[in-house]
Amino acid sequence: MRIFLVFICAFCNILSITFPGPAWAKGPLYRNHLAGIGAHDPRKRVDPTHMPWAAIGRVQTELGTRCTGFLLSPILVETAAHCLWQATTKQFVQAHSVHFLLAYQAGHYSAHGRVQRFIIPPGYKADSANTAGLDRATLVLENPIAPPETTLRAPTTAMAVHAGSPVMLGGYEQNQPDTLTADQHCTITGMQQDRAGHFLLAHTCAGTHGSSGAPLLYATPQGWQAIGIQTLAARNGAGGLAILLNTSTVFSK
Repeated sequence: MRIFLVFICAFCNILSITFPGPAWAKGPLYRNHLAGIGAHDPRKRVDPTHMPWAAIGRVQTELGTRCTGFLLSPILVETAAHCLWQATTKQFVQAHSVHFLLAYQAGHYSAHGRVQRFIIPPGYKADSANTAGLDRATLVLENPIAPPETTLRAPTTAMAVHAGSPVMLGGYEQNQPDTLTADQHCTITGMQQDRAGHFLLAHTCAGTHGSSGAPLLYATPQGWQAIGIQTLAARNGAGGLAILLNTSTVFSK
């Protein structure tokens, strides 16, 4: 059996890829165009003035592509690397043409940052499914745009996650691009590998085009922590895959 997934950058060319695993249930026909959403849409509007949502913003380029990103520090934004790729020219966009709008909501945002440069893992190939597990971009902003308390923490040491562990996923999605919506009641289901052997976390969170780059938020005793970056959504049904922010993360049943 196979899981069919697609990259989920809003207004980007979509590349379908497959990973081994159980099949996903199909949603109703009217949702077939929304990858990553099941028969019953659990996404709700969330308040971008409160954490952890206040650390999330919209990543957009001057060419019109849109994704989600989040602050790991006042000057560093994490997103999906495929959001910066131009399929027509086979090149990444120029860094200065990328903008980050923190806590974006209906045309308003708490801060704006222009990207000075971005860092993509060596070996990542945007036009190949082989390196989906490296689909990560760190955006370095020209100036800090938020206080440290409006940033998300990422794992700094080895950690274990389990099947059924609660997670959340929120972003700016195709059918509601001006509103931050989130699935707050989903779980981790396992670990998968891309064709080059890089690991990704599988989850049940509903998230469609535009949610690429959103943080996969994991519940810890100290609060919500970003453990992954959303990059792939199931073609049919809810769920997807996230890049590991800490490659030492391990999964146990």
